[in-house]
Amino acid sequence: MDVFLKTVGALNDETRVQILAFISHNGEVCVCDIESSLNMIQSRISRHLKILKDAGFLKVDRRGKWAYYAIRSPMDRFRLACLEEISYLELNLPQNSSTCKGVS
Repeated sequence: MDVFLKTVGALNDETRVQILAFISHNGEVCVCDIESSLNMIQSRISRHLKILKDAGFLKVDRRGKWAYYAIRSPMDRFRLACLEEISYLELNLPQNSSTCKGVS
């Protein structure tokens, strides 16, 4: 029950759904990619990314001072179905407009 509620709770926010869609569309991205593309401040993004990671949607790869996020794999059917439903939403996702100096 706890896993289900954590997963559903993570999706109960428009910004987190947009972040998931952005990462799903662009593949692995740095926090600064999300910051510049979605025009959000880093502290707000980090809070949302932690919730998504704790809910089992994301994995993080830390390289030096940069953190790169990607959709976790493997993933259970429920979370995969959630991501599929998000892909059907008509979201106006921006291009990845990062000015990040990190090495991907």
